[in-house]
Amino acid sequence: MTSVLMCATPIDGHVIPMLAIARQLVDAGMRVRFLAGQQHAEAVAATGAEIVVLPEAAQTNDALIREGKTAGGRRLSGIGQAVKSVRLSFVNQIPAQYAALVAAITEDPPDVVVTESVYLGAAVLAMRPRTQRPPIITCSVIPLTLFSRDTAPPGLGIPPRPGVVGRLRNRVLNLVVRRLIFGGVQREMDAHARALVGAPLNDFFLDTGRSAEVYVQFTVPSFEYPRSDGPANLVFLGPAGPPTPREAPMPPWWDDLDGSRPVIHVSQGTLANLDFGELVKPTIEALAGEDVLVVVAGGGRMMDVGAPPANVRLADFLDYSRLMPRVDVFVTNGGYGSLHAALTHGVPIVVAGDTEDKAENAARVAWSGVGINLRTGTPTAAALRSAVLRVLSEPSYREQAQRIATDIAAAPGAAGLLPIIERLTIAERATGPQ
Repeated sequence: MTSVLMCATPIDGHVIPMLAIARQLVDAGMRVRFLAGQQHAEAVAATGAEIVVLPEAAQTNDALIREGKTAGGRRLSGIGQAVKSVRLSFVNQIPAQYAALVAAITEDPPDVVVTESVYLGAAVLAMRPRTQRPPIITCSVIPLTLFSRDTAPPGLGIPPRPGVVGRLRNRVLNLVVRRLIFGGVQREMDAHARALVGAPLNDFFLDTGRSAEVYVQFTVPSFEYPRSDGPANLVFLGPAGPPTPREAPMPPWWDDLDGSRPVIHVSQGTLANLDFGELVKPTIEALAGEDVLVVVAGGGRMMDVGAPPANVRLADFLDYSRLMPRVDVFVTNGGYGSLHAALTHGVPIVVAGDTEDKAENAARVAWSGVGINLRTGTPTAAALRSAVLRVLSEPSYREQAQRIATDIAAAPGAAGLLPIIERLTIAERATGPQ
């Protein structure tokens, strides 16, 4: 039986897509162990995988995430938020993450390590000689972070610009981000790597997937910027798909979604939903007088939206596989997983997000033509109303979303990992570690 050791930064948005992968591998008859936080133990068990609990020092908790979004009580976004969040949520955990990964490998050596891309302890593991570690598959469940001559650096939310001028712009911005904005963060990571394996990281920390045997991006090329200098180990498999479905009854108003009125779904996801005044409330206000149904999902958090208008329907959780086929426009702060849930069903998008990876996600929505990017995490009701009505009235947005839906339908998703793992394990058993 093929043995796989998985690991992911213990944050919902990073763990949940990896759970879909775990389920696929278990269903294929593989033994899967999953390094995760205790808070995800039940979800890991539901996939059939075995949990290996990460120590506290290897984890990122909600308090750290909230701290990474503020400075002296002021809301941070963009580069300021990115630098602080990377340091608090990813850099400080490297030694404990690496130690936990090495301990799990030593105790019960796997055939393959499948790691989420920002579990940076695995980036340090990849620096060890191949005779001293299993093959590594890095899985990106966020927008592709690889630096390229063809793209602006990740984190800025700047779409590609063609030609010589665009490449010159990219060269300058890439240097600024590497040397200045994230220079201090990189030096901290290099110091951790030196202490653990005796050398700095092989690559800039956002490029560490290049050192893995395979670097998987869980989207389709039509929703990712093209890179003529992408590494040979990079493959696209399409969205990983949902993990084990959440058991939840359909809300009593479900039959209202009968196609008689356009359905606008709005959600702030499961992480950035501390303040529904950022997106949910303005959307409700924006569409209160329109002949549409506004479906709101709270992402598991109690919603305080006052007395909603008659055209609003509320729920804590909704099954997107059943909801999205009935949705006409998705209003979102731009989580990578929820965007793909909409695009899988060809649903056009209005996006308003500027924290975590959301500026990059939002930029791809506009670049691919599937929706409108409001370029802020706190849009006005007027801006939301205008964008939603435009997406409803102009067929090009749905046409582009359906184009990407076609690409997603043709992609293997998490099942595409099976032949990759088979190839790596066959080579490993035939020739030994390379």
